[in-house]
Amino acid sequence: MPVTGLQRSPKPHKMVHTILLIQPTVRADSRTWSDYESTTDCLEGICKIYEEFLKKQNPSMASITYDVSHLYEFIDKLSDLSCLILNTETCQYVPHNKDWIKEKIFVMLRTQARND
Repeated sequence: MPVTGLQRSPKPHKMVHTILLIQPTVRADSRTWSDYESTTDCLEGICKIYEEFLKKQNPSMASITYDVSHLYEFIDKLSDLSCLILNTETCQYVPHNKDWIKEKIFVMLRTQARND
Protein backbone atom coordinates (compact mmCIF):
# COMPACT_ATOMS: atom_id res chain seq x y z
CA MET A 1 0.00 0.00 0.00
CA PRO A 2 1.73 3.26 -1.09
CA VAL A 3 1.67 6.05 1.45
CA THR A 4 2.21 9.74 0.70
CA GLY A 5 2.79 11.81 3.82
CA LEU A 6 0.65 11.05 6.82
CA GLN A 7 -2.67 12.78 7.27
CA ARG A 8 -4.11 13.22 10.73
CA SER A 9 -6.96 10.83 11.28
CA PRO A 10 -10.05 11.60 13.30
CA LYS A 11 -10.00 10.11 16.78
CA PRO A 12 -12.92 7.65 16.80
CA HIS A 13 -11.81 6.05 20.07
CA LYS A 14 -11.22 7.56 23.47
CA MET A 15 -7.83 9.02 24.23
CA VAL A 16 -5.48 6.54 25.91
CA HIS A 17 -2.06 7.68 27.09
CA THR A 18 0.67 5.82 25.19
CA ILE A 19 4.43 5.77 25.73
CA LEU A 20 6.66 4.91 22.77
CA LEU A 21 10.03 3.30 23.57
CA ILE A 22 12.64 3.37 20.80
CA GLN A 23 16.16 1.95 20.66
CA PRO A 24 17.48 2.48 17.12
CA THR A 25 20.82 0.68 17.65
CA VAL A 26 22.24 -1.93 20.01
CA ARG A 27 23.86 0.85 22.03
CA ALA A 28 22.00 1.44 25.28
CA ASP A 29 22.59 5.19 24.98
CA SER A 30 20.45 5.27 21.80
CA ARG A 31 17.31 4.58 23.86
CA THR A 32 14.64 7.26 23.91
CA TRP A 33 10.95 7.60 24.59
CA SER A 34 8.00 9.81 23.69
CA ASP A 35 4.54 10.01 25.12
CA TYR A 36 1.28 10.60 23.28
CA GLU A 37 -2.28 11.41 24.26
CA SER A 38 -3.61 8.49 22.20
CA THR A 39 -2.44 5.28 20.59
CA THR A 40 -3.32 6.70 17.16
CA ASP A 41 -1.06 9.69 17.82
CA CYS A 42 1.72 7.26 18.74
CA LEU A 43 1.26 5.22 15.55
CA GLU A 44 1.25 8.41 13.48
CA GLY A 45 4.41 9.44 15.35
CA ILE A 46 6.15 6.22 14.27
CA CYS A 47 5.19 6.92 10.65
CA LYS A 48 6.53 10.46 10.98
CA ILE A 49 9.82 9.17 12.39
CA TYR A 50 10.14 6.98 9.28
CA GLU A 51 9.20 9.86 7.00
CA GLU A 52 11.89 12.05 8.62
CA PHE A 53 14.39 9.23 8.10
CA LEU A 54 13.41 9.10 4.40
CA LYS A 55 13.73 12.88 4.07
CA LYS A 56 17.27 12.71 5.47
CA GLN A 57 18.13 9.90 3.05
CA ASN A 58 16.57 11.76 0.09
CA PRO A 59 16.92 15.50 0.81
CA SER A 60 16.29 16.56 -2.80
CA MET A 61 12.88 14.86 -3.05
CA ALA A 62 9.94 17.28 -2.86
CA SER A 63 7.55 14.65 -1.50
CA ILE A 64 8.07 11.30 0.15
CA THR A 65 6.12 8.23 -0.97
CA TYR A 66 6.70 4.77 0.45
CA ASP A 67 5.17 1.35 0.65
CA VAL A 68 4.03 0.04 4.01
CA SER A 69 6.42 -2.91 3.55
CA HIS A 70 9.34 -0.43 3.63
CA LEU A 71 8.00 1.01 6.89
CA TYR A 72 7.88 -2.54 8.29
CA GLU A 73 11.51 -3.12 7.25
CA PHE A 74 12.50 0.11 9.00
CA ILE A 75 10.68 -1.01 12.17
CA ASP A 76 12.31 -4.46 12.01
CA LYS A 77 15.79 -2.92 11.71
CA LEU A 78 15.35 -0.95 14.94
CA SER A 79 17.04 -2.67 17.84
CA ASP A 80 13.86 -2.23 19.88
CA LEU A 81 10.49 -0.57 19.43
CA SER A 82 7.59 -1.02 21.78
CA CYS A 83 4.77 0.93 23.28
CA LEU A 84 3.11 0.99 26.65
CA ILE A 85 -0.62 1.71 26.57
CA LEU A 86 -2.50 2.76 29.66
CA ASN A 87 -5.28 0.40 30.69
CA THR A 88 -7.74 2.85 32.22
CA GLU A 89 -9.50 0.12 34.21
CA THR A 90 -6.39 -1.11 36.03
CA CYS A 91 -4.31 2.10 35.79
CA GLN A 92 -1.40 0.01 34.52
CA TYR A 93 0.54 0.21 31.28
CA VAL A 94 0.29 -2.77 28.92
CA PRO A 95 3.37 -3.46 26.73
CA HIS A 96 3.09 -4.12 22.99
CA ASN A 97 5.85 -5.31 20.64
CA LYS A 98 6.87 -4.57 17.04
CA ASP A 99 4.45 -7.08 15.53
CA TRP A 100 1.50 -5.51 17.36
CA ILE A 101 2.66 -2.04 16.29
CA LYS A 102 2.95 -3.09 12.63
CA GLU A 103 -0.53 -4.62 12.70
CA LYS A 104 -2.05 -1.46 14.20
CA ILE A 105 -0.22 0.79 11.73
CA PHE A 106 -1.59 -1.32 8.86
CA VAL A 107 -5.15 -0.98 10.18
CA MET A 108 -4.69 2.78 10.70
CA LEU A 109 -3.31 3.34 7.18
CA ARG A 110 -6.00 1.16 5.60
CA THR A 111 -8.68 3.16 7.41
CA GLN A 112 -7.12 6.43 6.27
CA ALA A 113 -6.95 5.18 2.67
CA ARG A 114 -10.64 4.26 2.74
CA ASN A 115 -11.55 7.70 4.10
CA ASP A 116 -9.68 9.52 1.30
